Amino acid sequence: MIDEDELDLLLTDLLTVHGYDFTHYSRASIKRRVNRQWVLDKFPSFAELRYRVRSDTSYLKRFVEGLTVNVTEMFRDPLFYKALRTDVLSSLTAKPFIRIWHAGCSTGEEVFSMAILLKEAGLLHKSLLYATDLNPEVLETARKGIYGLGIMKQYSENYILSGGTRDFSDYYTAQYGHVKFSDEFTEKMVFSTHNLVSDRSFNEFDLILCRNVLIYFDKILQDHVLRLFDDSLSPLGYLALGSKETLKFSGIQSKFKQLASEKIWRKIS
Repeated sequence: MIDEDELDLLLTDLLTVHGYDFTHYSRASIKRRVNRQWVLDKFPSFAELRYRVRSDTSYLKRFVEGLTVNVTEMFRDPLFYKALRTDVLSSLTAKPFIRIWHAGCSTGEEVFSMAILLKEAGLLHKSLLYATDLNPEVLETARKGIYGLGIMKQYSENYILSGGTRDFSDYYTAQYGHVKFSDEFTEKMVFSTHNLVSDRSFNEFDLILCRNVLIYFDKILQDHVLRLFDDSLSPLGYLALGSKETLKFSGIQSKFKQLASEKIWRKIS
């Protein structure tokens, strides 16, 4: 298994040779994932692993995918989506145009969940959803809007628990064990690679969602990303984080007020 000095060398290589900065990711988490890749790909030594990462671009792509976490589902934490319906979207109805950023969107299930909420609130026609991730492979999945049919029963249950009242299958067409979500949704989505570590703000948003991403970063990087979100939010905009994430003890805490329910904050200054 990789030791601390070897991990430092590998992370330095990823940054200086390829521009991927994992140096402020949670140490235990990144070490666990590197070890997993080492075992899966059966490298006889650290030197062999390091050589492949430095020199083989096709392997590098797979290696970086292994270091980024892509666990998501539609209407994940249904009560969170219920709070979005009742507490957030209702306050955006007067806006002439709504911009929403899903940072670290993975394979896109949460972006489509949001599109469904917007449609049911009568806001989809004047909304644009920006979906970004470090990993171009997962973005390609998100862009297609095609998912396995088997998981739809769970997603439908999540949808109903989130306050959904329609037949969930109205939003997709099923074919050969897969479903494809309506083009009405994808037409309102912009997919792009974006690195939260190194890339800057690119627009002003009414709502930013970054759920279950910050838990993999150390405190320095968490503060950096939260400042990026603060810079990217319009006055009175909303920031939504994952169930184990918080603005407490962050540099931007005083500028936000937490809603009564769920992990949603509103920018007040």
